[in-house]
Amino acid sequence: MTDRRPMSAQLRDDLIDDFRRRGFRPGDRLPTEAEIAEQFAVGRSTAREALKLLEQDGRVVAEQGRGRFLSTLGVLNVDRPITRFESVTAMLRALGYDPRTLVLSVEEGAATPAERQALALSPGAQVIRLERLRSAGTDPLVYTVDTVPREVLPGPLRHLDWTGSVNEMLGVHGHLPVSSTARIQAVELPEEPAARYALAGLGPWLLVTETAVTSSGRPVLYASDYHRGAAFAFLVVRR
Repeated sequence: MTDRRPMSAQLRDDLIDDFRRRGFRPGDRLPTEAEIAEQFAVGRSTAREALKLLEQDGRVVAEQGRGRFLSTLGVLNVDRPITRFESVTAMLRALGYDPRTLVLSVEEGAATPAERQALALSPGAQVIRLERLRSAGTDPLVYTVDTVPREVLPGPLRHLDWTGSVNEMLGVHGHLPVSSTARIQAVELPEEPAARYALAGLGPWLLVTETAVTSSGRPVLYASDYHRGAAFAFLVVRR
């Protein structure tokens, strides 16, 4: 299966594997951007962005004038730390699923108070609200509601492929999310979607409420992702 993630995200994972293979220890100086670009045959900008992603994960520490060094977290065997920002589809694929995406609804409308607050929108602002279900075969895994400001995805809604990654779609239009803040809580799926999509009786769900921002700090995605409690556990690394 083709990896549809940005090259920088793919390189980040390749670097983690490479550091482990080479026996890097906490405090070891990492190769420079130029060395990484040459080793993996990528551009300097891709190498730079991959290293920034490792810094965001807490795996790498940058020291002004000295370089980048592997942190203690960098050698922990944590497959998917909660510090990592990635799409739901990328997460499912990394966990070994072959996810199927079903678009339940996509609509344009006025932002709710919660959406206005999360996305820093003015009263009356319009948003796009996308409702989807990820499944493995016929087994439901994640029910999601994604909200983005209307102006960041111009054009008719019907002209866009809503089965793909919203993160990638935002990136194509110059609004790539690079980090997020998230809240995790155990909940029951709301009655309305549970009844409408035959999702009742599947036990508790883990709700991840997330606001994603661009490199400039602009919030461009407000997501409510309900993960099947029987299928998911989130690893939280404390430092």
